[in-house]
Amino acid sequence: MRETPGYAEIAAKFRQQIQDGTLRPGDEMPSYDEAATQFGVAHTTVNRAYRVLKMEGLVLVRPGRKTVVASPVSNNIGTRVALHAATGSALDGGESSRILEVGTVGADALVAPRLEVPPGTPVQVRRRVVSRDGVPVHLSSSYYPAYVIAVTPELQQSVSTGASRELAAERLGVAQDQVLEEVTSRLATTAEKETLGLTAAEVVVTQVVRTVTLEDGRVVEVAVKVAEGSTILRWTTSLRPQD
Repeated sequence: MRETPGYAEIAAKFRQQIQDGTLRPGDEMPSYDEAATQFGVAHTTVNRAYRVLKMEGLVLVRPGRKTVVASPVSNNIGTRVALHAATGSALDGGESSRILEVGTVGADALVAPRLEVPPGTPVQVRRRVVSRDGVPVHLSSSYYPAYVIAVTPELQQSVSTGASRELAAERLGVAQDQVLEEVTSRLATTAEKETLGLTAAEVVVTQVVRTVTLEDGRVVEVAVKVAEGSTILRWTTSLRPQD
């Protein structure tokens, strides 16, 4: 007689299906009833397995209490800066970046005060979508002031420089100092849903506005990143006693 699996084994089974693509981002996970029947276990065992997957960021609970596979996680700016320093590229393994738009726009009410320019001031914008293993992860719009474009004219071209901030900082001869990140959630626009492959009528996205400054206090970039999901902040803290 086959031994009944524990919650860790059930979590491992679903984890493998998510990692190998059998379960894709946005797919609905089996209901508690379905999973309990499939594995021959109680609802409490399924609940514990799903809690493990939630803590790992692999699944999310949607309105109506449906559990779905989460979209790939986008690396934060600190990770990307470290990646560039180590490898010469800000993109992680399996990631790709596609330029959607490059041009000059008037700084709007969101961007202007962060670039420390009057609203309507012409600034350079670069919009791109970053994907991981072919799945869109986030949409990013980067805005640059005139003094950055003066030393990095490449940012006016529809080609990926790989690390625009690093290039600008190098040309200006001043290292990056810090980044202010402002995180909010809102409904996705039609264009954002199309770019990120989101099909629901109303989709909540997380918006991260990043203002990067150099050691001399000048702003080198303001970037607006949009990704699926309403999670504002998430981290795991170990509660185990320290040695």
